[in-house]
Amino acid sequence: MAGEKSGKPVKAAARGAGGAAGEGGAAKARRPRKPASAPPAAAGDGPVLLSGGNPQIAKGYGDAPVAAYIAAMPGWKQEVGRRIDALVTRAVPGVRKAVKWNSPFYGADDEGWFLSFHCFAKYVKVAFFRGAALDPLPPEGSRQKDVRYLHLHEGEPLDEERFTDWVKQASELPGERM
Repeated sequence: MAGEKSGKPVKAAARGAGGAAGEGGAAKARRPRKPASAPPAAAGDGPVLLSGGNPQIAKGYGDAPVAAYIAAMPGWKQEVGRRIDALVTRAVPGVRKAVKWNSPFYGADDEGWFLSFHCFAKYVKVAFFRGAALDPLPPEGSRQKDVRYLHLHEGEPLDEERFTDWVKQASELPGERM
């Protein structure tokens, strides 16, 4: 038997109810797969939520794609998205907006992007692309030396004064070209 050669027991679930397939038992049932050419979701279905509840929104520039992303954010994260957008919009008049890689991006003039956010299962991650130059530093580090993060968890208040200060500082730095 296959399990005896390696010294590891064979899992019963792999053998089915009556032993291994071919020994009178049933083979392990498989879920039917969605055909590769499945039609896109119907208009009323709304955006697909990816891992961690992050909305899948088509790439686009301007307020509309960002508003669509925020509207599709699940549960408490939607209010966090609305608050971030409102604070950034108020702090940086004429801020540029876009959705890229299923995340809202914010930029000043044509100088690149200074901030983005993304939904994860337990928090919303705000990325300051030149965050290492902010004072004080946003709390979370990154593998990228210039990037710093702010994680916003359910039920935790956002220090709006500090956040707005970071946004103003970040918008005055050279942006990230993406």
